[in-house]
Amino acid sequence: MHYSMNAVDKKTKYNLNTKFIQGRTNENFDEYFKELKSAIGEQVREIYDKEKQKPSEDRNLVTFVTDELDQYENAFEKHFTHMADLDFGVPIAQSEYGLEHNNNPIERHNGDIKQRYKVMRNFKSYESAAAFLSLRRTIYNHIRPHQSLGHTPGKEAGIGLDLARNRLLDLIETCATKK
Repeated sequence: MHYSMNAVDKKTKYNLNTKFIQGRTNENFDEYFKELKSAIGEQVREIYDKEKQKPSEDRNLVTFVTDELDQYENAFEKHFTHMADLDFGVPIAQSEYGLEHNNNPIERHNGDIKQRYKVMRNFKSYESAAAFLSLRRTIYNHIRPHQSLGHTPGKEAGIGLDLARNRLLDLIETCATKK
């Protein structure tokens, strides 16, 4: 069994990290959260440093929202404990349970991946699947406008790329000239 792990910001819809894993092991989740911490840990720490003077019940920390898979909780505790909050075990129909957070953005993201994968029928290898998901993350963040935003998640997150009409080609050319 293979899985695509993703972290999507609720406000900007920006996909913060993607990892294609072979199995839901503690080691794979630990590696994913380590990569996620490398990508966003400094920002999470800055928010924590601003909020840590307040009583714990008044702090407005970054909140991770997950379903009931124990590996999420274990990896979160190892990499983000005390400097972020975890809303663990959130069902899709959160409003029925009176919960503040939901995992709808990631469920929508995963649904888009499944829809695309069904059309493709199969990947030739683990490597090609991982490469596809990495490219898909780039297209999702910077090329295709998000339906609810009216523009890309990258733009919403303040990542200003000056891309013309053929955005994918412009992005490829921009990356090629930066190296």
